[in-house]
Amino acid sequence: MGDLTEANSLEAARLEAGSPTTSSNKEKNGVSEPKDGGEEQLTEDYRFADERERKGAQNMHKLSWQRLTICLIVEAIALGSLSMPSVFATLGMVPAVIVTVGIGLIAIYTSYIVGLTCLKYPEVVHYDQVGYLFFGKIGKDIFGVIFVIYLSFVTASHVLTGTELWNALSTTHICSLAFGVISAIILYLVALPPTFHDMAVLGYIDFASICLAILITMIGTGIQGQKLPGGLANADWHAFPQEPVSFKKAFVAVTNIVFAYSFAACQPSFMSEMHRPKDFVKSIWALGLIEIFIYTVTGAVIYSFVGSSVESPALLSAGGKFEKAAWGVAIPVVFISGSINSQVAGRYAHMRMFQGTKHVYINTVKGWAWWLGIIAAITLFAWIVAEAIPFFSDMLSIISSLFISGYSFFWPGFMWWILLRKKGTSIFGSKTSMFHAFASTLSIIIGFTVVVAGLYASIEDIRDEYATGSVKSPFTCGSTSG
Repeated sequence: MGDLTEANSLEAARLEAGSPTTSSNKEKNGVSEPKDGGEEQLTEDYRFADERERKGAQNMHKLSWQRLTICLIVEAIALGSLSMPSVFATLGMVPAVIVTVGIGLIAIYTSYIVGLTCLKYPEVVHYDQVGYLFFGKIGKDIFGVIFVIYLSFVTASHVLTGTELWNALSTTHICSLAFGVISAIILYLVALPPTFHDMAVLGYIDFASICLAILITMIGTGIQGQKLPGGLANADWHAFPQEPVSFKKAFVAVTNIVFAYSFAACQPSFMSEMHRPKDFVKSIWALGLIEIFIYTVTGAVIYSFVGSSVESPALLSAGGKFEKAAWGVAIPVVFISGSINSQVAGRYAHMRMFQGTKHVYINTVKGWAWWLGIIAAITLFAWIVAEAIPFFSDMLSIISSLFISGYSFFWPGFMWWILLRKKGTSIFGSKTSMFHAFASTLSIIIGFTVVVAGLYASIEDIRDEYATGSVKSPFTCGSTSG
């Protein structure tokens, strides 16, 4: 694989800094692992063209494991966490807790495999290089296009969420298109920091924002539950579903949980900025446990307060002032979590354009000009997609079923079998090998199940919406739902 590394200065800097290469790996417990050490900051031995390029390279490798955790939180945890109570209402308390915790643990494992792949193959600075490892140049190009499209659609979803937010907070009748434009402008501005190290500063605000929104929603739904006859003791919640749940409805609930753990797509991009990439393990455990805790507690508590009538997102069930307060404190998470997707897509596009030049560090006039233009193009595309597709929510579900299932589940499974497994040894040679074989195979099965069943559920939803006439018109001033 030695000829895989392209001659771009970012990657050369990482290699020169001592990041592990494919020829210096050691074999351990059935997994081909990189040597310890060496993933330090850039050394002075690397010869840069000038001082600006040297500082630019150093600036692109400042990310600590703590800030990597924050970046992953920004990518993974958004208002979607407030859809968990409706998932619990569909599946029942006990199955929902089991699925939420189980999928969370599998997501931690697959993220660990992605991280090991990045260490063993340091040329993997974005997910497109995984495509190269599997399928060569055509794989890299296809993975790259899909990567940008997927991230742009996620940004588009935040355009619509921002529109819904402004509609909820507004006391005047303003066309939703105007709110969409405002949301797109904010998403553009927040995405402008060129490094993930800088974005992580906003990430602390993002995390505080979603935690406060969840807390306010819990308080509001608790108060609403107390007003019901019999109070919270008579809330309409159940340990198991009381009526047969259709396959489509049940699987939509399960895929909502799967999508809530979709942070692996951006992990290689974030890890490319770390000054000690091997510390990624601390980050994925921190993120995974935080996600499991937030999703489980949010789903269980709010569902126990409201019961089967809980809305999605749950802040709509908080009522009156609490609903507005929750929307208000959620402003940072809507736009910071949305903008990091366009930032990652922009970094990928910018690197492909300027690899091998000093402009890749985004600290020259030309580098900055193109950076501003690329982020603007991605944001404009996201706004057009959000407003033009009348069944955008279902379209996003289709995109997620096709791509999140791969990024977070079946591709990491194949990474272990093809890229990391110790060659020429039996999977039964050690308990660790047996565990990896089982876990990676399970992740592949989950990934392909999500593809098939997720596509089925999404297409059925589109058919139902057209049959009932609930599909909204493109570029409308009406509701953002659908």
